Amino acid sequence: MIKILVDAMGGDKAPAAIVQGAVQALEKDRDLHLIFTGRQSEIQAELNKLKYDKARVEIADCQDVIDMNDNPVEAVRRSDSSMMKAYAMLRKQDDICAFVTAGSTGAAIAGGQILLGRIRGVKRAALCPAIPNSRGHVTLLCDCGANTECKPIMLCQFALLASAYAKVGFGIANPKVGLLNNGTEEHKGDALRQETYKYLSEMQGVDFIGNVEGRDIMIGECDVVVADGYTGNIALKSIEGCGKLMLGVMKKEFSATLRSKIGYLFLKKAIKNMRGQLDFEKAGGALLLGLKKVVVKSHGSSKPQTIAAAIANAANIYRGGLVPAVEKSLESVDLNSIIMESAE
Repeated sequence: MIKILVDAMGGDKAPAAIVQGAVQALEKDRDLHLIFTGRQSEIQAELNKLKYDKARVEIADCQDVIDMNDNPVEAVRRSDSSMMKAYAMLRKQDDICAFVTAGSTGAAIAGGQILLGRIRGVKRAALCPAIPNSRGHVTLLCDCGANTECKPIMLCQFALLASAYAKVGFGIANPKVGLLNNGTEEHKGDALRQETYKYLSEMQGVDFIGNVEGRDIMIGECDVVVADGYTGNIALKSIEGCGKLMLGVMKKEFSATLRSKIGYLFLKKAIKNMRGQLDFEKAGGALLLGLKKVVVKSHGSSKPQTIAAAIANAANIYRGGLVPAVEKSLESVDLNSIIMESAE
């Protein structure tokens, strides 16, 4: 049995969308046991509308809810909130495997690092979403918002963390890693990018292919793209905006005239397949890499199917043994020695 905590009050559509998505996940995976954290009366009211296996559902009652605008550091002190209650349970109970939340990103990051803790040797946890690419697979972008200011050793660790995730979560035997930059040439970028390039080139355990540009995230050969959180977040939001624009324009054009509407009927299946390939919500959210247990952060506006995907993803990552894989990667590469030797 895989026990997963679900923040029932996190997100714009909580608790209804969260509970509905969680029940969908229960139906698809008979090994799941879910523990909702939040206001029991509201959660139970939503559960009463649905059919589900009551033996595989629990509710941990707590009345406080962290708002998207709340200060992340102050939010960590609110132990009766649905998010921090979940983190406390995740830390204390060995039989709980993972946590899924669509709540405040800042609070989720702060709570994960302060209350749950990082894997030994990890400098900073990083947000890592899976982005659809032109090869019909995904590219992992690490980091996309957890760390706006980074040092080279942090970016090198992101490469290790995301490579382990690619292997465990997506079955990529030898993930190709690129460094997000403003050009592919070795000399491009600021001091951070140039130093990181040098260290990644000397690292074992990482198949580093050099600098990549923003367009390569979706149409390049990389499985992992490494970035600081500031740059990565801008890249991610730009990709999301471009996708929405493209789908919006297609919808407008196909409904503009009778001829275009008829044309849509012939292309309907192909368009449906394309939408499925470009669906950001398949993975359910970004994995918060580097923590002692699996934590998946979903978008605040997540729909039920997104929450269901996030829970399924969390369960699969746990089954794949991500945390042990990260620990093994860190043991096999002495980043401090690489950086010290390069500086001499």
